[in-house]
Order: sequence, then structure tokens, then C-alpha cells
Amino acid sequence: MTTSALRRHPGGSAPDTAGIGRDAIRALYAELALHPKPGLVSPLDSGSHDDMDMATFMRSLFALRGYFRDIATAGAEGADFDVLRGLGIEAERRMLAATGGINTHRGAIFSLGLLAAASGALKHEGQSLAGPALGEAVTRRWGQALVAAGIQARDSDSHGARAIRRYQVRGAREEAAEGFPLVFGTALPALEEVLARTGCLERALVQTLFTLMSVLEDTNLLHRGGTEGLGFVRDGARRFLDAGGVLMPGWRERALALHRDCVARHLSPGGSADLLAATWFVHHQRSGAERT
Repeated sequence: MTTSALRRHPGGSAPDTAGIGRDAIRALYAELALHPKPGLVSPLDSGSHDDMDMATFMRSLFALRGYFRDIATAGAEGADFDVLRGLGIEAERRMLAATGGINTHRGAIFSLGLLAAASGALKHEGQSLAGPALGEAVTRRWGQALVAAGIQARDSDSHGARAIRRYQVRGAREEAAEGFPLVFGTALPALEEVLARTGCLERALVQTLFTLMSVLEDTNLLHRGGTEGLGFVRDGARRFLDAGGVLMPGWRERALALHRDCVARHLSPGGSADLLAATWFVHHQRSGAERT
């Protein structure tokens, strides 16, 4: 079913799922274009990655343009988790074809895709996107299926699944099933505080990334560096925040210092980057809803 064919829900309207899709791509581009960003690919350099650069990510973004629109439409249609998962699998196939088999956005396909679907559903029903509404919609609509999928995936051979089994940590599915508590309870307050105080998007995004890095049990870091690598990045992020973060002079050089240290140790907090994009998407969705 196309966006234009969506029936209006009582009290709601046919949602602009193409607009939701564009916002998701913009969120991913905002994350990609940001720097300094410890260990991660940016316009500055390829970080701790020797198999990808900004051009690789741009090819991936181009391949994913229709995915977020389609999954938002599926959410508006009341699709179950199997439908969303099918869309995600096809999006991952297109991503890998565009990047020559390199995983650039698998985590974002999952997390940001669910939030886009939730946005389509709530807008179709005329529901508010305020507060944690988007996360609560994910839990209410697909939480049980996410838990079941997480149990099944624990036996898979992916880097994330191996890290979850070995280190007994929460994964992306658990975070999603619980309504993205790190996004709504930790990252969004950090983003909105710095935006309110400075009006600077770059500083707000850097502060949010470091806030996520300081608390997330990032399976990307566990895969690359074990508990020592995870602890190194979390401790470095906390020291940056304890020194005042982006609100203090010299913040950029302190952030770049941690970036250089992460590159030297081949560490990359990819899970935090995924949640940063999700945070910006949610913020933009809520702000846009308030303007209409």
C-alpha cells in the first residue's frame, strides 16, 4: 500500500511517511557528518575502520532512502513485527550491495527503523509524539516479538550476538523492547540541555554521543576490545563530561585526544553512534509535531 492510499484513522490523518523517511536519513547524515567522534568514521577520517570511509556511508545512505519511508508506512498500516523484520532484511541486502559487503548501518536499520515505524503509527492515529511516546509505541506494538527475536538471535554468529553471550550484556533488541530507555532517559535530556544553552547543534550532538558512550554496554566495543576496551571508552567519555564537556573551553581538543586514543586501540563505539542518530530523529520528530 502506498502512502497516499492509507486510510485516515479516526482522529488522525494519513501520515507523511516520505517525510518520516527523509528525517531518518537526515539523522543518519547528521551522525556521519559530525566530528570529532572517537573511533568513528567522519569527514575528518575513517577512525578505527580500515574498510570504510565517508563515501562508503554515503553509498549506504543512498541505498536506504526508501526503506525508512516504507517501514513508516508499514507502521501506519499496523504491520506486525515479521513485516518490519522483512523490510529490514531487504534493506540490509541493499546496504551490503551498495557497500560491497561492508556493514555500515545494520544497527540503524534496526533501531531507527522501529522508531520510524512507530512514528508512522502514532501520526496515523493522531496520537501525540511528546515525551517517550515513540519508545512506548515500540514496546506496546512489537515488544514481545522483539524479546522472542532476541532469544532466537542469541545463538547466531554475529559479532553482537557473540558479545552478548560472552559478556552477558543487553543488546539492541532488549533496548528496543524496553522502549529505548537510553534514548529517552539519557540521550535526549543531554541533547536538549546543550541545545537550549548554546543553540549549537554540533556541540549538542557531541555531548550526546559522549553521554551515550559513558553508559552504553556497546557490543561493538566489546567485540573489538573486550571489557578493557569498553571500560577505556566509557572512562574517557566520563572524564570528558566531568570536565564540563562541550560547555567548557578546549572541548574539541579533549574530544580529539580520545579519538586518537580510540584509533590507536582500534576501538569504535558504533552502538553509541546508532543511538545518537535515533536520538536526533526522535528530537526532530517531536519538534516537528509541536510546530504543526
